[in-house]
Amino acid sequence: MATTAATSAPTRLGGRTWTSLVILGLVGQLAWAVENMYLNLFVYDTITDDPTAIAVMVAASAITATLATFLVGAASDRLRKRRIFIAGGYVLWGLSTAAFGFVSVDGIATIAAAGNAVVITVVAVILLDCIMSLFGSGANDAAFNAWVTESTVPSNRGRVEGVLSVMPLLAMLIVFGGFDGLTQAGQWREFFIIIGLLTTSVGVLAWFLVKDAPTMQAQTDGYLKAVLHGLRPSVMRATPQLYVTLAVLAVVSIGAQVFMPYLIIYIQRYLRIDGYAIVLGSVLLSAAILSVIGGRVIDRVGKVQFMTPAILIFAAGLAAMFFVRGMVPVILAGIVMITGLMLTLASTSATIRDYTPADRVGNVQGLRMIAAVLIPMIIGPFIGSSVIIGANETYLDLGVEKQVPTPWIFVAAAIVVLLALIPVRKLAKS
Repeated sequence: MATTAATSAPTRLGGRTWTSLVILGLVGQLAWAVENMYLNLFVYDTITDDPTAIAVMVAASAITATLATFLVGAASDRLRKRRIFIAGGYVLWGLSTAAFGFVSVDGIATIAAAGNAVVITVVAVILLDCIMSLFGSGANDAAFNAWVTESTVPSNRGRVEGVLSVMPLLAMLIVFGGFDGLTQAGQWREFFIIIGLLTTSVGVLAWFLVKDAPTMQAQTDGYLKAVLHGLRPSVMRATPQLYVTLAVLAVVSIGAQVFMPYLIIYIQRYLRIDGYAIVLGSVLLSAAILSVIGGRVIDRVGKVQFMTPAILIFAAGLAAMFFVRGMVPVILAGIVMITGLMLTLASTSATIRDYTPADRVGNVQGLRMIAAVLIPMIIGPFIGSSVIIGANETYLDLGVEKQVPTPWIFVAAAIVVLLALIPVRKLAKS
C-alpha cells in the first residue's frame, strides 16, 4: 500500500486519460451542481420555502447515493470493469435529471386535492432525486472514481485531485453563465432537459473514450461480503490511516453542508445581491485557478502536511463570510472560503487514493461516500436548518413571509470545520 509522502517526480498521464478525466469529471459535476444547489432553489422557488423539506431531500439523496456507490463499487470490483458502469450510468443519470422538468405543483394539482398538491410534489421530487442519485453515484462516485484511482499513481494524484476538485466550480460557472437565466425566468423544464441531455450524451461518448485500467486487481469474495468489506472492524484496524483520512473528509464535508445548500438563497435573499451569478462566478473562477496551482504544491510538500493550512484557510473564509455584506467583500471572502474547501478536499481525496487497497478500489468509493456525502448531508443541512429556524429572520415575497438563511450558518460551519484538525494531527503522527 502506498504512503502519502511525495518522494518521487510526478508521473505523466496520457492525453486520453486526461481527456476522460476532464470530460467525465466536468459533466458529472454539471449534473451534481443541479442536484446539490439548483434543485434546492427549484424546491424553494416553486414548491415550498420550508428548509426542512430541503434538508430531508438532501438526506434521502445522500443515503441513496451511498448505497448505490457500495453496490456498484463492489460489482465493478468483481467484474473488473468500470467502463460499462460509467457509460450506462451517465446515460440513465441524464434521463432522470431531465425528468425534473416535468414535475410541478400545478401538474400534481390536476390529479390530487389542492391542499395535498404541495406535499405530494415534495415527495415526488424527493423520490426522483433518489433515482437520479442512484444512477449518478453508481456512474460517477463508484465507477468513475475507482477508474481514476486505478489510472493514477501517488506521485501525480495531487495534480489530478487539484484538477478534479475544480470541476464542481467550473460546472457551477457553466451553469451560472449559460443556464442561470433560464431558472431566473422560471424556465425550469428547459433547464433540466438541457443538463440531462448533455449528461446522457457524455455517457454515450464514455463508451468509446474510457478504457478499463490494466492495473485492476480481482478479489474473490462473495458479492455481499465484498459490499460490506470496508465496514468490518478488523479491516479498519488493519488500515487505520485510511479511516482517519476518511474522518477528516467527513468533518470538513459536514462543515461545508451546513451552509452550501442555502448559499444561493442567502446571497439572493438575505444579502439582496441581484447579481449573485456575478458573485459566484468570480469566486468560483478564482478558486478554480488557485486550486489547480495548489494541486501541484500538494504533490511537492506532501498531502498530509498540506491539510492543516488548507483547513485553516477554509475556516478563515467562513469567518469572513459572517461579516461581509457588499458584493466585492463577499467575493473576496468567498474566494478564501471556497479555495480553502477545494484544497482541503484535494489533499484528503488524494490521500485516500494512496491508502486504497488495489483489490478494493470500488469498495473504498463506498466508504468515501459515507464520509463525503452520507454523514455530511444528513448532519450538515439539519445544522444549517436549525440555525436558520433559530435566527427566525424573514422577508416578504409578493406579500408572503418567507424564512431566510442568516450569516450564522457560516459561524456554525467554521466551528465544525476546525474540529477536522483533531484527526489531521493523528494522521500526521502515524
